[in-house]
Amino acid sequence: MGKHYNQLSGDERNQVQRGLNEGMSLRALARSMGRNPSTLSREYRRGWLQSSYDAVQGGEWARSHRRRGPCKLVHGNLLTEQVHTLILERTWSPEQIAGRLRMEHPEDSSQRVSHETIYQYIYAHPAGELKKMLVDALRHGHQKRRPRSRGKDRRGGIKNMRSIRERPEEAQSREVPGHWEGDLIKGAFNGSAIGTLVDRSTRFVILAKVEDSSAEAILEGFTRRLRTLPKALRKTLTYDQGREMARHEELEKRTHLRVYFADPHSPWQRPTNENTNGLLRQYFPKGTDLSQYSQQYLTKVAEEMNNRPRKSLGFRTPAEVMADKIKELHSSVALQN
Repeated sequence: MGKHYNQLSGDERNQVQRGLNEGMSLRALARSMGRNPSTLSREYRRGWLQSSYDAVQGGEWARSHRRRGPCKLVHGNLLTEQVHTLILERTWSPEQIAGRLRMEHPEDSSQRVSHETIYQYIYAHPAGELKKMLVDALRHGHQKRRPRSRGKDRRGGIKNMRSIRERPEEAQSREVPGHWEGDLIKGAFNGSAIGTLVDRSTRFVILAKVEDSSAEAILEGFTRRLRTLPKALRKTLTYDQGREMARHEELEKRTHLRVYFADPHSPWQRPTNENTNGLLRQYFPKGTDLSQYSQQYLTKVAEEMNNRPRKSLGFRTPAEVMADKIKELHSSVALQN
């Protein structure tokens, strides 16, 4: 009998493309994904388009060489309409949709569909306005990231930094909410920015409108948003060594949380925020003037993000998990009293 292996999913192909765009080798990608390097090597050859790997091209090859069975997603049925709504109106990814349906209908396979089937449905759909809308709604991450070395050095000049190695174990374990990771997403020519805060435990997102990326603007923007949280949810904030956090000591006094700094060039020490910033680019594409967005709109985007099911949360939403964590905190306080 020949060897059997599972084809890469659409999300895995996107992960391959992002990793290659960021300069990772196929062998390093294979280790991070738990895949055999030869699997990624074959995928790399199949998805080669012009001068780089393309996840869509790889998916098209796999679909054209896969044995097909009856498709659950056909025009006019209720499941298809539900998928349309979740993609176009709720901006959920195929993996989020599949995971949520599996959670909500564990005993009814007719109400479930795999994320790979959703990708097949979208790309096999006849050309037209609907297909364009569905494809545009997907988060492919085709744009290459610019190496940090090409831009202005944002590090250094921060006094009295507290190292991430001093951060309490409670923050590392992700068991308790209130331990945040922070960053900025930058607009066109680095002329505008949005502050992002993500809770490590629940993946709950807060977005802050800031006037620019100066230390003064970040202090005001983060203070304003963090003060909307109960004190019990303001424990720590982990940030990189960007100069915009130069006034971290004032932020600590205003919000009563403790600020910790990651090591230089170590984005993996803030993985929750890095991943969230990537998702936010669906709403705020690179090259956009971010100063045009009001705090009201940023809050709406954060609410939408917080009501999306997440694979890391067992396809529960950050809002659901945060609500449960707050209940647990209240119960614990009540027992102590």
